[in-house]
Amino acid sequence: MKNLILAIIALLVIMTACSKPIPADLSKVSFIPLPIEVMATGSSYIINQSTEVYVTDNSEEVLKTAGILVEQIQLLTGLEPAIKVIRDSSVQEGIVLLLNADDESLGVEGYQLKMDENRITARANEPAGLFMGIQTLLQAVEPVEGDQTRWIVPSGSIRDYPEYGYRGAMLDVSRHFFSVDVVKRLIDQMSAYKLNTLHLHLSDDQGWRIEIKSWPKLTTIGGSTQVGGGEGGYYTQEDYREIVQYAKDRFITIIPEIDMPGHTNAAYVAYPELNGTNKKAELYTGMKVGFSTLNVRSQITYDFVDDVIRELSAITTGDYIHIGGDESHVTKYDDYVYFINRVRQIVKKYNKKMIGWDEIAHADIESGDVVQYWAKGENALLGKQKGAKVLMSPAKRAYLDMQYDSTTHIGLHWAAYIELDHAYEWEPSVLETGITKEDILGLESPLWTETVVTTDDMDYLIFPRLIGHAEIGWTPVEKRNWDDYKQRLANHGRLLEMKKINFYRSKLVPWK
Repeated sequence: MKNLILAIIALLVIMTACSKPIPADLSKVSFIPLPIEVMATGSSYIINQSTEVYVTDNSEEVLKTAGILVEQIQLLTGLEPAIKVIRDSSVQEGIVLLLNADDESLGVEGYQLKMDENRITARANEPAGLFMGIQTLLQAVEPVEGDQTRWIVPSGSIRDYPEYGYRGAMLDVSRHFFSVDVVKRLIDQMSAYKLNTLHLHLSDDQGWRIEIKSWPKLTTIGGSTQVGGGEGGYYTQEDYREIVQYAKDRFITIIPEIDMPGHTNAAYVAYPELNGTNKKAELYTGMKVGFSTLNVRSQITYDFVDDVIRELSAITTGDYIHIGGDESHVTKYDDYVYFINRVRQIVKKYNKKMIGWDEIAHADIESGDVVQYWAKGENALLGKQKGAKVLMSPAKRAYLDMQYDSTTHIGLHWAAYIELDHAYEWEPSVLETGITKEDILGLESPLWTETVVTTDDMDYLIFPRLIGHAEIGWTPVEKRNWDDYKQRLANHGRLLEMKKINFYRSKLVPWK
């Protein structure tokens, strides 16, 4: 009997110790992007085997967000909380997701988090805000040393919303093709840092990557190869729909790009009647640019463009179609302007908005169009003067295919060497005189893939530069500081390793 009593006492002591809150400091968590307001209260919420996730709104979007939260908790901790739909928010413990923030300043993507010893509450005006909030919450999950059954979230509150509405990345799948699973993997990586747009560069001289049912040889012939001569590939329209839905579930919008009138060799290899040069076209596997153009004065070209935009618009849920427009060096200026003007009307015909690289500013663009600044500030300024918004992707700061330094084994350096500090220390609203925050849609980080063959190559050039760009897009400039950021980034090394991301370990960062 004595031994039984001692055993019961010991068990009660262990249970009391396990349930006792653990001191923790929310202000010391290495959040990226840095939230606007963080208030710490010094205690913690404990995630354990009995933790449950509650939702009061059983909409598909909120339930999917709850499911993604559970998946990520399981990845981090090995624990798998149950999801329960409840009628009201009176539950006293667990993780509760609520659509009743009642705070207009949060907008669509803003959120509030409150963590105490019994409950975590995430509030937002819209489902997108809840999703952004759980990304912040997941970064705050910490292990209890020596105990695999309990994890903590420091107590306190967070109020947060983004600086720019468009925060994106671009993946070139034309120079080298990447599978649906690789694109999904990138979407997951982006969503963890609150990026909300993925621009897919679907056509170029080296390959056409999206099925167009009315022009089938675009993929069977035009998609058959890639840089270096390897086997190419393409997405069926079902593949593309799958990518679009997967991204949408994570509040990321897919923007497809069909680059034209230049960068079109793969298109007119498949259909020679589209060729606007005097040279016979052959499949191209090199890296040069500027040698191709569509026949911009032929009606068949516009029949082609109409079919492509029509089919692509039908499977694209977002508002934008990207029409390229860059480096069309062998297209006469008047022909180029004529072409962009006609294509712009086709995009509008299918109820989409046009984005193009900054050269399109020379055409008759207007409000609703978007000029993507990559090379020339004067083009971006011209687009702004015509009423268009500017998407900031300056090659010298934002291009992810640029080498970090002269020893980087992949990538290019025609624009710049871009180390992590150079990628982080810039502000879109002061980059070009005459272009202010009100003129800017947001920012995007392009990865061109001439030298990118594997997912390890992709990871190495993207990470961790894209993480810094995510903070530029989300966090106000007055809260951003390189010395502080690099310390926070150092603590994300273990997260990147856990996710098996082959990131660049810059010597500028004191990795933990």
